Amino acid sequence: MFSDADGRVVNGDGVLLLVARDMKARNVLAGSLVVATTMSNMGLEIALRNSGVRMLRANVGDKYVLEEMLKSGATLGGEQSGHVIFRDGESTTGDGLLTALRVMEIMARAGKPLADLVRDLKVFPQTIQNVRVREKVPFAQVPEIQRTIEDAERELDGNGRVVVRYSGTEALARVMVEAESETKMRALASGIASAIHRTLGI
Repeated sequence: MFSDADGRVVNGDGVLLLVARDMKARNVLAGSLVVATTMSNMGLEIALRNSGVRMLRANVGDKYVLEEMLKSGATLGGEQSGHVIFRDGESTTGDGLLTALRVMEIMARAGKPLADLVRDLKVFPQTIQNVRVREKVPFAQVPEIQRTIEDAERELDGNGRVVVRYSGTEALARVMVEAESETKMRALASGIASAIHRTLGI
């Protein structure tokens, strides 16, 4: 994670964006492709697309990011948390010091402050609500939950995202919603969380 000169946090999404652009400009971004996860903000996908870079989404977890990178041949991947993996010759695993050095190298090469390199990254408001559950039934098998998710996706109409998944380590359902409007984001997330609580909650 980084902080720009004004104290604004630049997380892994911002790092992936500025590194992807630099690597593409130097013709070392294989396939003009970046691997992120389901938690990466929709704003990253849009900013990458505007720079001619395609983004694939893997499940949360660096091992899943690496699996997708190996499968797709991508040379850059990472998570919103700041865990970035470079596969362009210097490393085969995530390394925080390497990420810091690469970001500073890009800033020096561009002659620009960090804020300028990620200025066009429009971060969609994002919320995550956790719901404790008694069992992890596939959501598609619970009509009320499935219907609520589909209704939310229809309402967003491509201007946001809904990701509902179970925690890999706890008896929790995680509801993530992104939307252009914070009010809409919170309302849709609450609706889905309520449906899960009613049908599967403790």
